[in-house]
Amino acid sequence: MTLLRIFPMASVLALAACAAGPNYVAPTPPPATAGPFVSAATPVLSTDPVAANWWRLYQDPVLDGLIADALKANTDIRVAVARLEKARANLRGARSDRLPQTGLGAGATYGRLPVGQRAPGAPVEDWSVDVGLNVSYEVDLFGRVSRGVEAARGDEGAAAADADAVRVAVVADTTRAYADAASGAARLKVAHQIVDLLDRSILLTQRRHDAGLATQLDVSRIATLRQQRAADIPEIEAERQAAIFRLATLTGRAPADLPAIATERSVGLEVTQPIPVGDGQALLARRPDVRAAERRLGADTARIGVATADLYPKISLGASIGSTGPNIGDIFTGGPLRWLVGPLINWTFNQEGARAKIAAARADTQASLATFDGTVLRALEETETALSTYARALDRRTALQAARNEAARAAMITRAQQREGAVDSLAWLDAERTAAETEAALAAQDAAIARSQIDVFRTLAGGWST
Repeated sequence: MTLLRIFPMASVLALAACAAGPNYVAPTPPPATAGPFVSAATPVLSTDPVAANWWRLYQDPVLDGLIADALKANTDIRVAVARLEKARANLRGARSDRLPQTGLGAGATYGRLPVGQRAPGAPVEDWSVDVGLNVSYEVDLFGRVSRGVEAARGDEGAAAADADAVRVAVVADTTRAYADAASGAARLKVAHQIVDLLDRSILLTQRRHDAGLATQLDVSRIATLRQQRAADIPEIEAERQAAIFRLATLTGRAPADLPAIATERSVGLEVTQPIPVGDGQALLARRPDVRAAERRLGADTARIGVATADLYPKISLGASIGSTGPNIGDIFTGGPLRWLVGPLINWTFNQEGARAKIAAARADTQASLATFDGTVLRALEETETALSTYARALDRRTALQAARNEAARAAMITRAQQREGAVDSLAWLDAERTAAETEAALAAQDAAIARSQIDVFRTLAGGWST
């Protein structure tokens, strides 16, 4: 039987094979996930599909450039991409097991042959050179190779989803760092205004004390309040600097290399239109962590088949051709030629060990299924929580805006009364300080809203383009 007859037969056997182990069926999420989000029933949210490149809703070209830099140079993304390349290489390696394996061997020995094994007239001691080509092909009757490819394909899909998850996190973290820096600048401006007003209050109170119209206790109270508000400034500045340094790291730069334009914004980020959030079904199809968990479940299911195939014999078809002679010249000038062809069956009868591997693979699959179910539930929890937090943050800002407006109205009335002599300057400055305090609270809430918005986009796992 020649090689031309053997290898087509092997292909037919492989096609007729039945892969061992269970066939993978993707799990179905709970029916309730197909509906709209519980927390989406609010005017600030929309059930429209989630926007790709969601950060462009902020309409800030500087932010667009920073995110492009982060997607290109972030070190976490580079690590994730390298792991994806490794998974793809492993998949190529698993696929190569479907092909015939070839090897070329050559060797030379020097020695003495017994008299009965020497040709007449041959020297007692001589060199022997051997060159051969070996070809083998595993007949995948029980699906060991195909299940291995299936498992490697699942690992590759999980690695790709992991890389997407890193991109989602990097985009959200970059936007948040930029927003924190901008909000910090806005809060610093308000904090300095409050300290300036308190400085003026101290000056006027001291004058009233010198004129006998106020006590030293009045001066000390305002001075204490001034120092308390001044103590807020270094903390806000430190938070702003930390956000700038974090922004540099996320975009793959040293802090000193961050462009100055990245730190110039002094107005907090905000999306003024309703945020499109889609529904639960689209969320689960889009979330990278859910896709990664599903692909790992598929890979572990395939590994049950790999382990099950070890219960059955491993059948290979092999052939070799070569020549042996006293020197290398004889090999290429028609020296003694040999060829061999035939099947090889390797069957391990330690069934208990194979069954233990199957049980371990099934346990891994059960763990992966539980992980998938938990990932689905956490994705829904995170999204509902982020949507609810964002809506409540907007409600709080509405209340703070009303308080700010009332404080501004009171300051305006007090200012008019002070011009008419109905109240003194200290009352006017106190009203101005109260208005500034409400501005500070509103600025802090604007920063919280920006963070809440970004948390919504992070949990929704909106798309991007590199």
